Amino acid sequence: MDMTADIVAVLPEGILVIGAVACLMLGSWTPRSRQARVRATAAATTVVMLAFAVAGLVREPTTAFSGTVAIDELTGVLRLVVGGSLLVLLLLAGGEVRGHPRESELAVLLLLGGAGVLLLGAATDTAVLVVAFLLASIPLYGMVGLSTDPRAPEAAMKTYLIGALCGILMLLGASVLYGLAGTTAYAGLDALASAPAAGAAAGVALLAVGLMFKAGAVPAHFWVPDATQGTWITTASFLTTVPKLGAVLAVVRLLQALPPDRVWVLLVAAVAAVTMTVGNLAALTQHDVRRLLAWSTISQVGYLLAIAAAVPGSDLALPTLVLFLAGYAATNLGAFAVLATDPGRTEIDDWRGVGRRRPGVVAALAVLLLGLVGTPPTAVFVAKALTLTATWEAGLAWLAVLVAANTVLSLAYYLRWLTACLRRPDVPRTGEDRASTQATRVAVVCAAVAIGLGIGAAPVLGLVG
Repeated sequence: MDMTADIVAVLPEGILVIGAVACLMLGSWTPRSRQARVRATAAATTVVMLAFAVAGLVREPTTAFSGTVAIDELTGVLRLVVGGSLLVLLLLAGGEVRGHPRESELAVLLLLGGAGVLLLGAATDTAVLVVAFLLASIPLYGMVGLSTDPRAPEAAMKTYLIGALCGILMLLGASVLYGLAGTTAYAGLDALASAPAAGAAAGVALLAVGLMFKAGAVPAHFWVPDATQGTWITTASFLTTVPKLGAVLAVVRLLQALPPDRVWVLLVAAVAAVTMTVGNLAALTQHDVRRLLAWSTISQVGYLLAIAAAVPGSDLALPTLVLFLAGYAATNLGAFAVLATDPGRTEIDDWRGVGRRRPGVVAALAVLLLGLVGTPPTAVFVAKALTLTATWEAGLAWLAVLVAANTVLSLAYYLRWLTACLRRPDVPRTGEDRASTQATRVAVVCAAVAIGLGIGAAPVLGLVG
């Protein structure tokens, strides 16, 4: 084993961890009123990480640390999407937590959480997968609890308890699979073909529970709306976007490693169907815009898992998943950036008349919400169209029909919010009405990226053959 080559292979992840330690030390020696320099250091760290991630894309696929971590096109794309997302989140944090006593802690936790998500998506060993789950989860618990919102303690406690339970079940699943296969490496999971079916199914299902928690999918999704509503918008943006990216890729890698059996595909497809339907039905009843977006992200995970289920049966599925992950990250982060322009507007009715006062913000919101629906020419539209094709090719026609039906269903609650923005307010708002300039810029840029990825989808699809 060449330790130097292994360290070079995971340099982007290492840079995030080293940057987090550096930010923690810098924050300890910096007056609380000048913590912005810590956030700037975290942003610089992310830029360096992105530079190494781009350089890594041109190298041949390889593995690191005795084959427990895969460095391939999927890992490369995940690094770029997570790195870009961290930059957006650090910009949002500038408008929301500037001068807050815990500003530096948030930057540190964002970097550590990003590193955990990268390891989660690259793991090819159940033991490493469990470690990655913990590395990605522990910073999340801290981030949710940092907010001064009165609902933050309940949100943090619920997130922690469900996360801890899912972590225990995940560790139990990894132990069961080790007992049946005699190894923790994905390469050895073929041995499950000769193991008792009930034991193998139980082991895989328990392991998957942890990944469903990170993805915010059924049955481990209950914490998402409360955590999204009860914490900072920056944290809500992170927890509804970044962990899902690594978790969905982890599901794909696990699905590819399991013995070729239709039952694993149907298991993921069933979770996808229930997740997208539950998310959309619950979103229909929401009046709080944060809870609406929280349930929306749950439904989006259902679409992502649908394309993941098609990976073993369709060559189109993997490139589509890559485009979907990138498009979803830009669109969802942009939608939360719109919320950050005026955090005081918590209910849908509070947005009445905003279209007249802030046409730019509402235009960006329209692009982003219609993007989440899957409207041309956004990236999510292209990804959803390809998802229908891929799931049909994979012999999951019923899932393709459900994806289409849920897409139509979701239009109702996204349009409800947009329609409110274009109506006259019941009581004209008096006084100066200023939106956060920084959050507005982030929202507009995210909307532009969502459209740009949709128009230029071909190069993104070509990254993964």
